[in-house]
Amino acid sequence: MVSTDDIGQLAVVVLGVLLFAIVGFGLFVAYPDTLADLFGIVFAVVVVLAGLKVTGNVAGSLFAKYNVAEVAVEGPITRDGSGGPLPQSPRATPADDIVEQIDRAAEDDNVDALLLKLNTPGGEVVPSDDIRLAAERFDGPTIAYAQDVCASGGYWIASGCDELWAREGSIVGSIGVIGSRVNASELAEKVGLSYERFAAGEYKDAGTPLKELEDDEREYLQGLIDDYYETFVERVSEGRDLEPEFVRDTEARIYLGEHAHELDLVDELGTRREIEDELEDRLETDEVAVEEFEPERPLMARVGAGAQRVAYAFGAGISGLADGRGFRLRS
Repeated sequence: MVSTDDIGQLAVVVLGVLLFAIVGFGLFVAYPDTLADLFGIVFAVVVVLAGLKVTGNVAGSLFAKYNVAEVAVEGPITRDGSGGPLPQSPRATPADDIVEQIDRAAEDDNVDALLLKLNTPGGEVVPSDDIRLAAERFDGPTIAYAQDVCASGGYWIASGCDELWAREGSIVGSIGVIGSRVNASELAEKVGLSYERFAAGEYKDAGTPLKELEDDEREYLQGLIDDYYETFVERVSEGRDLEPEFVRDTEARIYLGEHAHELDLVDELGTRREIEDELEDRLETDEVAVEEFEPERPLMARVGAGAQRVAYAFGAGISGLADGRGFRLRS
């Protein structure tokens, strides 16, 4: 049966397309000026298509059929989705895009609840915390859902949600921080390279791969890791209502969903359908309709993303150069 919302949405789209068609015809066909008629027709078609997209978005907003927003965090978490100097799958999660999607859902009057789908091994610390903060800002029920993997930075994000659900076989946990550096000093010596230091500040070049790590530098870098770890423990302890000592006692282990549930690292075990049933009860509605929120990217950005996938397909197996400092930190 066709609803009044469907009729209203169709009416907005038809009227919008007609308006854009009239404007396009007037600008590019009826009064072509120095442009050839063919180009005028092409431009008119482009205008009509643009009008279709714009009015479709407007109609979709006016007659929305969803009341729950879903935002997916998939792959390694980085600031912009890149993997630094080493080749990385284009499916890495750009934290800024995720934050934008959550904020957009929060501003959407049609959205009453947020479902955050997590399938990530973790990633960079600050980008993970940015996503967590965005989830905390959302005014309404927020449920994190561990799909296959919700580890490290993924669990950091989940600590900002009201609840964490998982499947029995989901991998959950890894509450820890790791830093690493490449020690290439012996290799450099073999090939005739030497490191000559020009730096202001005793620890400015701590972690540089072309020199041996001094004991005090090792202590300094480990201190950074320890500070991040304490922050991680604090976030999980407060967000998940767990004792800090218990969180530390996990020793960054990973758990299957069923075991994680027994340890209260996960609130509920269930499928996506069961989560929707739960949201129906909480929102006191007969039906939950979920809308997947995706990043809003201009045309050139989408073209660039396609080019990135092509480049990755050709170069995924080629190692990049070690980065200048050689010390990488991730949760």
